[in-house]
Amino acid sequence: MAVRPPRPPRFDVWVALAGLAGGLLLWAFGLGVREADDPIVLFDGRGPLLVPLAVIAGCELLRRTAPRTALLTGTLALAADTTTQGSIATIVMYTDLMYAAVLYGTPATARLLPRITGLLTIAATLVPYAVWRVPEALLVGLVIGAVTFTPASTGLIVRNHRDAAEAARLRAEQTALLAEMDRAQAVTAERARMARELHDMVANHLSAIAIHSTAALSLDDPRTSSEALAVIRENSVQGLSEMRRLIGILRDGSDDREPAATPTLDGLGALVEGARANGLDVTLDAEYRAVPAPVELAAYRMVQESLTNALKHAAPGRVTVWLRRPDDALVLKVTSPFGDRDTPRAPGSGAGLVGMRERAALLDGTFEAGPESGPEGKLWVVRATLPVTDIVQGET
Repeated sequence: MAVRPPRPPRFDVWVALAGLAGGLLLWAFGLGVREADDPIVLFDGRGPLLVPLAVIAGCELLRRTAPRTALLTGTLALAADTTTQGSIATIVMYTDLMYAAVLYGTPATARLLPRITGLLTIAATLVPYAVWRVPEALLVGLVIGAVTFTPASTGLIVRNHRDAAEAARLRAEQTALLAEMDRAQAVTAERARMARELHDMVANHLSAIAIHSTAALSLDDPRTSSEALAVIRENSVQGLSEMRRLIGILRDGSDDREPAATPTLDGLGALVEGARANGLDVTLDAEYRAVPAPVELAAYRMVQESLTNALKHAAPGRVTVWLRRPDDALVLKVTSPFGDRDTPRAPGSGAGLVGMRERAALLDGTFEAGPESGPEGKLWVVRATLPVTDIVQGET
């Protein structure tokens, strides 16, 4: 099936009609470029000049859809026009074809036409002057330059500005897209950070509440129930306080502090005492020097989450928290008995292990957790190594 040629834009149709109407108006008044007795006029009279006028007006319909074809055909029409008395409208429409060929043509056409027309203008200036040796001969080059080189140069300038504007628009769109991607990543990272903080701050208290409330409901002993209710109340008050502190930090947009960044390694003793009050047999063995605040917070939260997991899942036995500070890292290990337990068990979602692994990864550290066999039997071991050298250098 034959491919239909593209329809000319409406603007090009109006350009062609305006050029044709202008040429016919000049023709009606008998206005031409040359006299009938001019030596280059081969076809005198008013009729012959209408042919190149009509042809070049038809070329205007192709100025954007087929610019090179329009220019080549228009060049032939202009050459034919020079053998008649000529029409200013034909010359003006040809300059528009030259301009459109550079502006809407291929990049190669846009590069070549200004060079070709420039060389043609130079030749049309020098050759007639060398032959005739009169100043008036320079006007030939001026006319050729005005008809060819000037519209070609103008088209190149407009095309360069258009391409620069298009490139700027694409860069702006890419910048906006990258900014949106950065914003989405920042929101995702912030949500993950807040999820870790919320889980680590509240899960310990809620786990203790769940376990002791189950014990209070399952045992028919007023004293045991009273002790369980006391532990429940203490954990609920502490959990509510932690939640209020987190909400306050979130509402205060001018505060750039990390949520719950207050806990330090010096608070491990109080954390262990709280775990003992909840029923765990915990031993703390910690020896460390000063560490950067991000490492200190991460280590505290890891110990807190490990004790929470031990409270929810560990079998009866001793839980050990071990902490050391070599030259280039902070190393912690938390062990708890692994196996079946007779006491109530709180449900778990695995978010705590995910949060600890994320904290270690953010500091370029290592984290591992899982069951191991040792002299004391089967244990659940949490290990983490948090480097401090690069962070200390970055802070200083």
